[in-house]
Amino acid sequence: MNTAHRSGRLAATALVTALAGTGLTVAAAPAAHAAASDVVAKLPISSFSALAVDNVHQRVFVADSNVGYYQNSGTIAVYDFDGERLTTITTNQQHVSGLAVSADGSKLWVGLRERVEAYDTVTYQRTFVASASSDTCGREVAESGGQLYMTAPQAQYSSDCPTATTHVDGIINGLYARTGWNDSGDLLLEAGAGDRMLMGQPLNAKAPNPFVTVFDTSGGSLVRNAARRFADSDGKGALNLKDMALSADGSKVALADASAGTRLLNSDDLSDAVAGYQPLPAGAAASAVAFSGDGTYIARGAAASGSTPDLLVQPADPADATTPLEFVFEGSLDGDRVVPRGMEWSADGSRLFTVTTNATGSQYWLHVIQPPAVQYDVRLAGDLSHSPAQAVAGEPLAVRGRLEADGPAPAQPLKVTATRTDAGGTHELGTFTVREDGTYTVLDEPGLVGDATYTVSFLGDLTHRPATDVTHTVSVGKAASSIALTAPAEATLGGGIRITGTFTAQGKALPERAVLSVERADRLGSGTLTPVTVAADGTFTINDIPRTRREVTYTVSWPGDDLHTASTASATVFVRR
Repeated sequence: MNTAHRSGRLAATALVTALAGTGLTVAAAPAAHAAASDVVAKLPISSFSALAVDNVHQRVFVADSNVGYYQNSGTIAVYDFDGERLTTITTNQQHVSGLAVSADGSKLWVGLRERVEAYDTVTYQRTFVASASSDTCGREVAESGGQLYMTAPQAQYSSDCPTATTHVDGIINGLYARTGWNDSGDLLLEAGAGDRMLMGQPLNAKAPNPFVTVFDTSGGSLVRNAARRFADSDGKGALNLKDMALSADGSKVALADASAGTRLLNSDDLSDAVAGYQPLPAGAAASAVAFSGDGTYIARGAAASGSTPDLLVQPADPADATTPLEFVFEGSLDGDRVVPRGMEWSADGSRLFTVTTNATGSQYWLHVIQPPAVQYDVRLAGDLSHSPAQAVAGEPLAVRGRLEADGPAPAQPLKVTATRTDAGGTHELGTFTVREDGTYTVLDEPGLVGDATYTVSFLGDLTHRPATDVTHTVSVGKAASSIALTAPAEATLGGGIRITGTFTAQGKALPERAVLSVERADRLGSGTLTPVTVAADGTFTINDIPRTRREVTYTVSWPGDDLHTASTASATVFVRR
């Protein structure tokens, strides 16, 4: 039953762990901590409805809803934490939807078409049955405050499910009961710390401005606390809910909003948190969200195509600027996107279980992802240097430095980022790869004369802490210009003089062709001739009729500009009769 394989589809920017080589400190650490691993199992299901984790016995349960026909039997595929399939539970003529594991790990609660059942998490034998309101759509199941709650949509046909009236019912002290809470659509339930339970409403035709709310379940019943809708007075900004999660300490609520991305709220009043998470990559629509049980990480799943990441794993604290670990799911070995409600963590935060599907939603995969368990220090060591020694506006400049990182050798090279601050402001220069010996080179072409300050940063990743920035100020000078003249040694008064030349300006190209001034000096005095405009190839020609015999000197000059030095050149011709 070994159905797992190791995927190689982690985004290259996130498979960074540490540097090895000259000048680096390598600390002993288990190999499993060197990088995130992704074990993938192909799921034996044709549709997905729920995912649940038993941390006591290290089991993962994935439900196949199979609601296409009311007498369909559902299945629950059971895996261990290494992605090995252990067994499959089949429900007789009862499609299966919601799943929840009891707080003590002894029972798997299963929401079925006409009842709720409990299975022993060791023997997989059914231990409890309670009749429930008949369900065509699929029901959510959540245990909170020591009681079991489930949704009960009222729809005769599956086409009615998106707008059906859905009740929230419960198994209260062992007996089935209706709580009285209801609204339209396939309501979502999510239990969390502190006897809190979230209820969220998907966007539907009867709910153009859906809600999310927090219940207190500590008293054995549902007491509604904070609630929020998101549309403005023009109806814009409505919640398009795909998933929701409570942080490990219960203080924050994260919403996977397919329209707005990841929303982070304060759980006490559902106001926006002071600091939120960075946007998902362009082209990625939020589909799932989950906090790790130890409070360390948040996982943000998405539906994206091509090389756009489908999953970001990052510190749960939004103020932590550590670069997210990115996963790209694409193809027959990985699936193409994270399914809504398709992520759960192990309680200790060591594993993230993620369900993906293909573009058509007909095949499914279970990913067992292990983020690194430790982080190592990184230092941007020593002073930066640059070359050439005299930086010139508009010409290439290299700023060099060294990075030292503790920990094991990298799967892929680390990268630093750099900015240049000059009179024109701060400019992002991009990312630059760190070599095996720890050195890196920031390449730039400064565009202004004056001081340019380069700041090099290492933002960190899931294996490395951010490093303290280093800066280096470079004095940028003007680029050189030059004029070269070719003139005859002798000429006659009647034949005239023809001088050719070449004008060259290094660095940044001139905005328009250079205009050169020309002066003539002879025994009668000096004077200015008509200026000449340099051709596109840098050449020019001066034609003159000398006014007297003997030596005549022609001086050609250019005054320079903001980015280029001035230049001048002279040629002397002996004029005969």
